[in-house]
Amino acid sequence: MLSRIAESLFWIGRYIERADDTARILDVQTQLVLEDPTSNESTTCRAVLSIMGAEPPPGDELDIARLIDLLAHDQSSPESIAACLQAARESASRARETLSEPLWVAINRTYLAIDSGAFRAMRRDRGLRWVRDQAALINGTADATMTRDEGWQFFVLGRTLERADMTARLLASAALSPGHAWTSTLRACGAHEAFLRARRGLETDREVVEFLLLDRLFPGAVAYAVTSAERCLSDLEATAHRSDVDGDARRILGRARSELEYRSVTDLLEDLPGAMDRFQRACAAATDAITRHFFAGSEALAWHGHRQ
Repeated sequence: MLSRIAESLFWIGRYIERADDTARILDVQTQLVLEDPTSNESTTCRAVLSIMGAEPPPGDELDIARLIDLLAHDQSSPESIAACLQAARESASRARETLSEPLWVAINRTYLAIDSGAFRAMRRDRGLRWVRDQAALINGTADATMTRDEGWQFFVLGRTLERADMTARLLASAALSPGHAWTSTLRACGAHEAFLRARRGLETDREVVEFLLLDRLFPGAVAYAVTSAERCLSDLEATAHRSDVDGDARRILGRARSELEYRSVTDLLEDLPGAMDRFQRACAAATDAITRHFFAGSEALAWHGHRQ
């Protein structure tokens, strides 16, 4: 497979996952602010920008409307949903010959709603739900129409790396917030119902952190997502017959996963922000290693949103 195609498929997976996760976070956080009159709107908005690695705008006050504009509609803001969906469409156009017709149509129609202003014109809650629906449509179409070859492995590799990174960001943010906002964190990860069924409603620090970090059956958990990414890398290296089979990316991800799995939950809870910061750095290092190994010489795609 051409490195240009491989890189485009990898980033389509990441961009779509990031748009989906951003919509979930915005939906949960805006609901919390609107339903709780005692919450500090400006502080909450700045915390959300910090999770996304975005710089807050100048000035002291920041409200929900400005936050939605920055992280949902502003195409000049690289962390926004609109920018992610536009970038996914550009990546799809570079890999057009390898995409199925239904997958290309799903990505292109999603972008057209951004370009035409239809997304911006939607009501806040409807717009965020539309993003989640479109992400589910694109991922479902990919699942149903893509051959399980190298292209599929790159698509899933990008998606799972982004998912693990985003869950780590949310856990670090919850650990630093007053009262540990575990319910909103579970909802932002799309994990609330799954958690209640698996843990029978025991919403304690230990139970939530263990579920979102180490659960091997929930796809949004860090361990599940990293294991999926490692499996993709293993399959890619086996089919590519590259010289450094046990490449840097697999070593980095395996080490990061082991650090989480072989520490007690008590230790993780005591050092959760630090552990999540190290994990996010490992994800960034793994992305660099994947880029060096598989994408050398192809068009580089700028990626923003590294946690500040």
